[in-house]
Amino acid sequence: MKIALVTDAWHPQVNGVVRTLDTVIGLLRERGHEILVISPDQYRSVAAPSYPEIRLAFARASTIGKRIEAFGADAVHLATEGPLCVQARRWCRRKGQPFTTAYHTQFPEYLARRTRLSPRVFWPYIRWFHRGSEAIMVSTQSVREQLVGERLSHIHHWSRGVDLENFRPDAPPPQDYARLARPIQLYVGRVAIEKNIEAFLDSQQPGTKVVVGDGPALEGLQARYPRVHFAGRKTGRELAGYYAGADVFVFPSKTDTFGLVIIEALACGTPVAAFPVTGPVDILPVESGAMDDDLDVAIRRALASDPADCIALGARYNWDASASQFLGGLVLQDRRPGWHMSRRILAKAIFARV
Repeated sequence: MKIALVTDAWHPQVNGVVRTLDTVIGLLRERGHEILVISPDQYRSVAAPSYPEIRLAFARASTIGKRIEAFGADAVHLATEGPLCVQARRWCRRKGQPFTTAYHTQFPEYLARRTRLSPRVFWPYIRWFHRGSEAIMVSTQSVREQLVGERLSHIHHWSRGVDLENFRPDAPPPQDYARLARPIQLYVGRVAIEKNIEAFLDSQQPGTKVVVGDGPALEGLQARYPRVHFAGRKTGRELAGYYAGADVFVFPSKTDTFGLVIIEALACGTPVAAFPVTGPVDILPVESGAMDDDLDVAIRRALASDPADCIALGARYNWDASASQFLGGLVLQDRRPGWHMSRRILAKAIFARV
């Protein structure tokens, strides 16, 4: 099958959206599918206001459409709500090409943190963008309920995965941990305003706070919190060691729809403390007590969690299942004149043979 995937989030960005797309694309190619990725690095772009690491690319709808046509796409997926996908959406609507979308980020809340406007200001745009799609792929039940409440009911479940070969409890911890006071409280992710990292850094639990990651807010946080250990960006086995050697993983974000770092930490046997918001409430058992509106309470309770329970919870997620869910949500272009079978039924029939 030929799948055209348009995204405004791509390398060299490091975030959950890029990691998800990159991993799933790799698995689909291993299964024999052809993937055309249309991304910002292929066009003229400018730095996003207040976030220079993100490039906003601009291209005509016809330019993007010609690439999709030349590729002979059986299915088109628009991964983000940015300018490239807006133009791809315009071409699809004009040509009668069915397409799917995904809701990866709490975009209204994300923009609200950066503009200081109400999230409600941005919901009309979200509804406009996704209403034209055949299906909106979402990762959790709470996001499904949220979108249904916004009158977007054409939802398809697309969960996430974790590399269980890499993220293991036996990953060797970094040497830095040997000199840090326990308990070690870890944050991993983009160091940016929408991640609400200050809520973690302002918490009052004893021990050492460690931040792994890079981003536009890094320099400012380093200056404001000199006692915090900022380790920079880590990947692979080294990142797994930071998880496995920590006593608790703290997830302060309120703008994520899932949180890949949560299941990576769990797979390493590290308990997670978080606010009771979209993402954590869909992953963490309520009875664990590791979610609370007071992050200090959540951290204290998470430290009492059983690592074995964490490992078992993280093991529920795998990328192969995620790739299959993505395939099952795509809608095929039906090129046969006079053929009225539901494109979704047709897609499922084909996927059953993959």
